[in-house]
Amino acid sequence: MMRSRLHVPRPPARPGEKPDFSYVAVSPAGAAARPDPNAPLNETEFLSREMVRVLDDKGRAVGPWNPHLAAADLELGLRHMMLTRAFDDRMHRAQRGGKITFYMKSTGEEAVSVAANMALKPSDMMFPAYRNQGLHIARGLKIVDLMCQLLSNSRDMCKGRQLPVMYHSAESNLFSISGNLATQFPQAVGWAMAAAIKGEDRICSTWLGDGSTAEADFHYALLFAQIYKAPVILNVVNNQWAISTFQTFAGGEGRSFASRGPGYGMPGIRVDGNDFLAVYAVTQWAAERARTGAGPTLIELVTYRAAPHSTSDDPSRYRPKDEEKSWPLGDPIERLQGHLRTLGAWSDEQEQALAKEYEEHVNQAWKEANTYGTLTDGPQLDPETMFQDVFKEQTPNLARQRMQLAQELKERAQK
Repeated sequence: MMRSRLHVPRPPARPGEKPDFSYVAVSPAGAAARPDPNAPLNETEFLSREMVRVLDDKGRAVGPWNPHLAAADLELGLRHMMLTRAFDDRMHRAQRGGKITFYMKSTGEEAVSVAANMALKPSDMMFPAYRNQGLHIARGLKIVDLMCQLLSNSRDMCKGRQLPVMYHSAESNLFSISGNLATQFPQAVGWAMAAAIKGEDRICSTWLGDGSTAEADFHYALLFAQIYKAPVILNVVNNQWAISTFQTFAGGEGRSFASRGPGYGMPGIRVDGNDFLAVYAVTQWAAERARTGAGPTLIELVTYRAAPHSTSDDPSRYRPKDEEKSWPLGDPIERLQGHLRTLGAWSDEQEQALAKEYEEHVNQAWKEANTYGTLTDGPQLDPETMFQDVFKEQTPNLARQRMQLAQELKERAQK
């Protein structure tokens, strides 16, 4: 007698086993066709199955998705990615040395943020996740300000009210990061709907991880985005792991995450997330679609989380050691460097000089950030700030608490 069996997904390799990425369907560079951004859904569905790639194994840009960026623009993107990685490495060391409480690196995922940002306008709104520090750096935020947020000191942009890495910048159109997974997706859709109602030329882009697609907010966002043709780009960063949970547990085993786009009636594009040019081109395609009123696009960026999930995580407990070295799509920084070399626009000497420059820059910024306060030494945030930005008009109970605090601080000062 036949009996049903429960299927429990299993990662392709566990600690002590040989890394196995045979499950990753990789299309040849330049093989995917590029339909018109306003093409009907049935002419774009193949993009959710194939993988858009531009850079081939020799570092050449090939195929219809080649955005034909100038060498100067490519070098700018490379600089942003290298600075992001230098910042990540320094802050990881700071956490291990007890100087900050928590950190999350984006090693191997820099192109996901930097290339997308460069394909959008500075006026476009962004709703990042917690591994998109490349967005903040590419949009011009100072490294020292990011460090002050991590230290929660007197210059903390969040005034001590957020966890580390939860940056924001109203001036740069970067919405505050939320530790509650997937909330940014419906928020981004709502913002995009409002922009459309006001007749603005601005669009919105947002990011979440593969694990967060299992959250209900992800599905609410896709539904509303498609129904109202919201000018929004919905990015799923498939870095293979949701902390220690493999991406198949979120539904990536049978079909791609990009295939959920056509399921809701919008294009879904699967792209090589470690290919700077491909990420730029796909984002540019989706942006044009959004600006012309054609509606949203779901993009799956296939990449790999080379570092631990956070400083609280030990990936050696659930995946093979050095598994990232076997990742078939390589390293985004090395691949863009290789492309610039093919153009005659990059050299080992430039790479070494820039790496040294950024190491010194990050170290100097860290010294400056510490002058605004550390975990143990002042200066500290003014306690008065806890009563600011809570309500438009201060409530009677808050006014009373504020007076009580002022009195207590006065009495302490007199002792």
